[in-house]
Amino acid sequence: MKKFFENKLNKNNPFINSDGENKETMADENKEQENIEEIKEETEIKENEQEKTEEKVSEEASSEEDITNKLKTDFENLNNQYIRLAADFDNYRKRQVQEREALLKYGAQECMKKVIEVVDNFDRALTSVEKIDNIDKMKETFYILNKQLTDSLEKLGLEQIKSKGEKFDPNLHEAVMQTPTDEYEEETIINELQKGYKLGDKVLRPAMVNVAVKQ
Repeated sequence: MKKFFENKLNKNNPFINSDGENKETMADENKEQENIEEIKEETEIKENEQEKTEEKVSEEASSEEDITNKLKTDFENLNNQYIRLAADFDNYRKRQVQEREALLKYGAQECMKKVIEVVDNFDRALTSVEKIDNIDKMKETFYILNKQLTDSLEKLGLEQIKSKGEKFDPNLHEAVMQTPTDEYEEETIINELQKGYKLGDKVLRPAMVNVAVKQ
């Protein structure tokens, strides 16, 4: 009978369910359960984010390591190339030194061969001078020897600088005299006092000349 009235009262009580349990308590439990679920979800999200962060850090570390290794490899390759280039340059420099020394030592060899031929002819001429009574014959011999020497030097690159009748050029001529005259244009070379020579484009000795100036 008592149980009947309790159920009756509970049934009319808005805070009691049909089983006699307090509705507020159930609501609290449900809310707590929801909070727990939310916390679990947040925890899972944070764990996932943490895992992604760790993976990203691991990937970045791996990437940095790869970059470091690549830089080391590139540096070693460049260093090896530099060492080879330095060795090649050193060998080239040594060859240049040897070639220059050889040129200084033997460069005049061909020149001396040409001159020796002329010297031989001079020796022959001196031997025959004692037997020559004809002065014209002696002159002819001298002219032949002079031409042979000049031709030999020209073959070696020696060139006589043109002077007489040419326009004065301070790069080729040295004016040691000046003659006032109206017969020649100003700065025209009237006479050559000493021959000048050049080897290729290099002037070995400028020609000493007399230059015309205004009277």
